[in-house]
Amino acid sequence: MDLNLLGFMPALLPVALSPGASFTLVMSGALAGGHKGLFRTLAGTALGIYTHAVLIGFGITAVLISSPATFAVLKFLGTAYLLWLGAMLIRNGIRANPEGYADTKQSVTLREAWIANVLNPKAIIFYLTVVSQFAGIQGGVCNYLTLASVHVVVMSVWLYAVSQTLIFSVTKTNPLMLKKYVNIAGGMLLIAFSLHSLIP
Repeated sequence: MDLNLLGFMPALLPVALSPGASFTLVMSGALAGGHKGLFRTLAGTALGIYTHAVLIGFGITAVLISSPATFAVLKFLGTAYLLWLGAMLIRNGIRANPEGYADTKQSVTLREAWIANVLNPKAIIFYLTVVSQFAGIQGGVCNYLTLASVHVVVMSVWLYAVSQTLIFSVTKTNPLMLKKYVNIAGGMLLIAFSLHSLIP
């Protein structure tokens, strides 16, 4: 398979462990939906990672990137979607009320997490320029799926550990205030990340 897994880890860790769109969505999902929300968001993000692996393995990503107009449309759609998700998080935080959360979405859905990852321009570029360097000379879908599996495991372990701390902290503090702060701050971060993706 001529994979370079040892070389892939140092390249992956800064990306997988740094705050980004997936981090923000998982934190919000864990807080709003508990463990179900956590696993739903993690599953959607993992499906997005595997989607990138399949697309680049079959050469579809390279074709899309080769057309500046097509990539510009994808970049616009991805940015617009992340901006929308960020705005929804901020709205949910503002609308959180002592009577409950009936007027807000309970958690980020699996499909929302998947779309957010698939349309994220940074993720597209990461798989095209970085991951491809460790997939071997011939590349291939199997090699990319193997690297994606490593990515999913590292990402899941990290985000699970962080979200567990967040979920546990709810029992020690005012859950309403925590929901407000996490959603508003997370929404602002998501908007910042999406706007940053517009920078070449």
